[in-house]
Amino acid sequence: MPGPLAGLKVMEIAGLGPVPFCAMVLADMGADVIRIDRADSVPDSAPSEPPKDVSLRNRRRVAIDLKHPEGITTLLELVEHTDVLIEGFRPGVMERLGIGPETCLDRNPKLVYGRMTGWGQTGPYASAAGHDINYIALSGALAHIGRAGEAPVPPLSLLGDFGGGAMFLAFGVVAALFEARESGQGQVVDTAMVDGVATLMSFFWGMSQTGTWEASERGVNFLDTGAHFYDVYECADGSYISIGSIEPQFYAELLRITGLTDDAQFSRQLDKSQWPDLKRRLGEVFKARTRQEWCSLMEHTDVCFAPVLTMAEAALHPHNIARQMIVEVDGIKQPAPAPRFSRTAPDMPGSAQYAGQGTVEVLTEWGLRLERVHELIRAGAVVAR
Repeated sequence: MPGPLAGLKVMEIAGLGPVPFCAMVLADMGADVIRIDRADSVPDSAPSEPPKDVSLRNRRRVAIDLKHPEGITTLLELVEHTDVLIEGFRPGVMERLGIGPETCLDRNPKLVYGRMTGWGQTGPYASAAGHDINYIALSGALAHIGRAGEAPVPPLSLLGDFGGGAMFLAFGVVAALFEARESGQGQVVDTAMVDGVATLMSFFWGMSQTGTWEASERGVNFLDTGAHFYDVYECADGSYISIGSIEPQFYAELLRITGLTDDAQFSRQLDKSQWPDLKRRLGEVFKARTRQEWCSLMEHTDVCFAPVLTMAEAALHPHNIARQMIVEVDGIKQPAPAPRFSRTAPDMPGSAQYAGQGTVEVLTEWGLRLERVHELIRAGAVVAR
């Protein structure tokens, strides 16, 4: 099956980080996504191998000079055949190019126009530069990530760019498409990473106001490495394991396997005053065996355990192999599309194209005459390779 979004036409205006990832997610689900690249990004000759950037998979690439009047005209012609447009420029850039939401919705009133920024389209920071680390800082997330007595630890850009940004853009686009089925009208989706990350923090906002989470400090709560039963521990071979034995029955399993069931101090699981010492003692226990030895003892139990794996190790783990979580396409390892569907399962990923590779095919398929496409190429408004 081609996926649950089969038949959906999406235009991605080339950018960095979250917008390409959002486009990948939509394409993974079966949408026909075309990426509009800059004309000067087209290689002089066709590369011998596809790009290795996994986030560019599953879509065709059209190169258009958006500073050329005919380039703008061409893009607006494509907009007439598009269900969704997504872009990630600072506020006002698309308007200055002549392809802002008002112009595009005039050409296609049913268009869903998805905008991705760090700060949002409005507010005092709207026009400022920034990166993931800044957005998660302002949204109130970064301050709570790290160990007690240490500085906040910037995580991978999973939280801002991809979790708070790309995934909320994808959700917003699909929600707007659902509404458009009834109204027949498109709209603008203003996706800001600060908004998305703040929403991801909802659980912690709730706990901080019910007395179950200390929000003035980090590394002292049960989910932020403060507790001995929710942390990562070094093993004898220098590798690590993860423990998440929160509930009483899981904690009992942890004590049974580590031989600490009869230790009176460990029976005081939720006594925060004991946590630092219990963490130290548990660390000594775990460092006495290798990671593989702990896997042999803890796998397939209810202790809430997993080895801490690198990407390369994760690709070889039996559970991930059984689920075909990591696949290989044209020699490039990459995660398979997620989530899974029982009836409209998406196809496996297709290789990424290089810029300009799909220009002629897409323009003619989306309504332009071949003669017109050749005229645009001669004029430099579009580039094909």
